Amino acid sequence: MNKPAGIPRSSGCYLFRNARGDVIYVGKARVLAQRLANYFQRPEALSVKTRALMDEAVSVEWIVTPSEVDALVLENELIKANQPRYNMMLKDDKSFPFVALNLRTPFPAPSITRAARVKGVRYFGPYVNVRALRCTTEELLAAYPLRTCTTHKFQYHQRIGRPCLLYDIHKCSGPCAGKITPEAYAELVESFTRFFEGDVARLTRSLSARMAEASRAQNYEAAARLRDALGAVERAASDQSVVLDDHSNLDVLGVAVDGARAALVRFRVRHGRVIGRNVSMATRSMDETTPEILERALPELFADSRSIPGTLVCAESPTSLSLEYLSAMRSAPVAAVVPQRGRRRKVLALAESDALAVLERDAVRRVSDHNVRSRALHELGAALGIPAPYRIECFDMSHLQGTNYVGSMVVFEDGLAKKADYRHFNVKQILGNDDVGAMREVLRRRLEHLEDGPRSTFARPDLIIIDGGPAQLGAGLAAAEELGRAGQVELVALAKREELLFRPHQAAPIALARDSEALYLVQRIRDEAHRFAISFHRSKRARSMLQSSLEGVVGLGPVRRERLLEHFGTLAGLAQASREELAGLSWLPEDVARRLYDHFRAPHAPRPAKEARHE
Repeated sequence: MNKPAGIPRSSGCYLFRNARGDVIYVGKARVLAQRLANYFQRPEALSVKTRALMDEAVSVEWIVTPSEVDALVLENELIKANQPRYNMMLKDDKSFPFVALNLRTPFPAPSITRAARVKGVRYFGPYVNVRALRCTTEELLAAYPLRTCTTHKFQYHQRIGRPCLLYDIHKCSGPCAGKITPEAYAELVESFTRFFEGDVARLTRSLSARMAEASRAQNYEAAARLRDALGAVERAASDQSVVLDDHSNLDVLGVAVDGARAALVRFRVRHGRVIGRNVSMATRSMDETTPEILERALPELFADSRSIPGTLVCAESPTSLSLEYLSAMRSAPVAAVVPQRGRRRKVLALAESDALAVLERDAVRRVSDHNVRSRALHELGAALGIPAPYRIECFDMSHLQGTNYVGSMVVFEDGLAKKADYRHFNVKQILGNDDVGAMREVLRRRLEHLEDGPRSTFARPDLIIIDGGPAQLGAGLAAAEELGRAGQVELVALAKREELLFRPHQAAPIALARDSEALYLVQRIRDEAHRFAISFHRSKRARSMLQSSLEGVVGLGPVRRERLLEHFGTLAGLAQASREELAGLSWLPEDVARRLYDHFRAPHAPRPAKEARHE
């Protein structure tokens, strides 16, 4: 698409649309003209994500806003309304309960709810354990007897001028019958909310002082009630863990990322106690960093300005725009802290560990749920124009600067890994750095065994996924044509960064929805193939290094070298072995052990290289 004319030099939001008119990306800018100019450059100068976006976009429009902070708010609303696939998608975890207090009524009644937020209702939470929350609320109501009846029942007892049984058993203060003044009831509400805000110490001090005063006045019945109330508050507070001993009021934000998925956990710490936890799952559009994830999530996490603290603790500081937005919402400065040590660092590590656990639970849920797996396979088949694939094989390559080339084949059946069918391939014919040629060799060797029947090594795959782009897909097609098997198996290539699927004889790539189960499945299969290839490559390289490093040691043949590697794990571990450790190996002759020990300590002995990363 061509760059449009008349782009204003003011802040605002911009929307890219595709040929169908769908909004595919929403962005914001301090200066729209400058920001949009970055999209209209030579394709080679663009990032992979931006290049894919511009290949699909056919038009762009913009909305001018008074400030960049307003643009951030508008961007959030536009993303929620349009769900553009090139934007990160954020989903709140609404499965956990909240304590709600309806402040729109003269005598607010607390309740436990999982419903959506309503304006004018004060929410505390969410909490993980609803049973523990109910017990906490019961204990707290014993200390501060707010009404818990419905509006209909409250109005009925107002009409008859008589409270219900809960008043007689001291579980309600009887506001329906005028047994408590609105001012006194408001004090109960304030104490109730102060507990859920974490200010337990102040409440217990107040109750202790009132109990002592009633005892000095010989009002023993009131002192006993205050004693019971104090015990109830202390029992309720026992479920709140103390994580900071400095009575800090702050929020801890932990982020974990796994491919296209990200989890954000927010611990709300008030007066040193964790009083609430929020979990948000995000589907990244491609490559958002932690600050970008926070920028997208903060407007939704802090929709209630009263819940914004003055300090955010996180591993990477959010963008200055995010902090400016929160400061404007709070009407006071909001600062970000990146702790390196101390208790705040430990709490942050706890939040990050919790976020990682959220991702792991989500992965287990998807794998263990047959309906989810079935939906993923049907979505994938529909996107590729084939029946839902039952058996999927995925191939990946690994090497180090063209040496020790290896390939991997992983197999998934019905969306589950079938590890018995995994295979490694040593690339024998391709020399040098040639990913396409290596992929062609590996796929040709696999397709040679495509026959069905009892003599076949493997079942025929319904789909072969090739890790790479159009070039690797071409290698697969060439291998099939060489063997006369063109069209006998479905092939698709999955590009690493763009997360686009390339099909034979199809110019436009296929983009699966960012939040689809199909995309999650192919990413999981691709990542497993990558892991399997890397592990084999490391093992092969270690053996190669061992062989080259031990050349000249008389008495060390292939079998003993293999056993040494199995025993010490790595070449570095073998090099650091003591003379006694080597001599203690029953299968290694004493003279060979001595020569091996001296070999690593000679002036020009080979030094084991550190492990390198492979692709």
